[in-house]
Amino acid sequence: MAERHFGRYSVDITHEEKQFFPGGVTKGDVIEYYTRVAEHLLPHIRGRPLVMQRFPDGIEGEGFYQKDVPDYFPSWVERVEVDVRENGRESLVVCENTATLVYLANQGCVAIHVWMSRAESPERPERIVFDLDPPGGDFEAVKRGALDLRDVLAELDLTCFVKLTGSKGVHVEVPIRREYGFDDVRDFAHRVAEDLSRSHPERYTVEQRKDRREGRLFIDYLRNAYAQTAVAPYSLRPLEGAPVASPLGWDELQGIESSGQYTIHNIFRRLSHREDPWEGYTSLRQGIDR
Repeated sequence: MAERHFGRYSVDITHEEKQFFPGGVTKGDVIEYYTRVAEHLLPHIRGRPLVMQRFPDGIEGEGFYQKDVPDYFPSWVERVEVDVRENGRESLVVCENTATLVYLANQGCVAIHVWMSRAESPERPERIVFDLDPPGGDFEAVKRGALDLRDVLAELDLTCFVKLTGSKGVHVEVPIRREYGFDDVRDFAHRVAEDLSRSHPERYTVEQRKDRREGRLFIDYLRNAYAQTAVAPYSLRPLEGAPVASPLGWDELQGIESSGQYTIHNIFRRLSHREDPWEGYTSLRQGIDR
């Protein structure tokens, strides 16, 4: 066991040698990753309830999603009580600092998924997320879909941002003001998705049933609901190669070959050579009244 200090907090690191990903990425590597990436990740998750995707024995072992904060978590880990509806009220982690991020990694938390809203106003989302997964593995269709979706949003004077999910596809995200309820936001997202599918019916669909999509890209707006989550920017994903959910600039998207292009092995080289592609995201607040 090794003790790591982060300001006034300390974290006991255990079993650093345990393999967490095939190919030799250890638990210690995961902890080191979250320590180094904290300055980029924390601005996107501070103040938000989160859901932990934990793999105590690595991604080839049993994994599970955990919402509630276990009793043994230290008192300095911030938490918020929220109504999760299906289970009543639960206490969820709110990650405010590097110490908490490292503590979660030491608990086997590989991926971090965050709410669309903040702990102080859980009923008021402050972003819209469109999830685009490739039909039949066609990542080119995802890239084209993201660019077409950006154009629709631009017609509404809305700035949006694109992120590789590190899994299959991309998220297109729209920061908004915290003055709308989830029903209004989801209805807006649905209408945007419908507009795009009507403009290009041969490419896109809002049909939820897979057997009715006929090879078209599903514009998934369904995450825009209370207590739903999206993978956090710069979170690892529990997949072979240790891919990272990576924010992109729109000018980079055409050159991307897969959602898992950036990994624990190459993300810091990217960060050292590229200004923040999501600069201004966390301070941008837009209206959707149009």
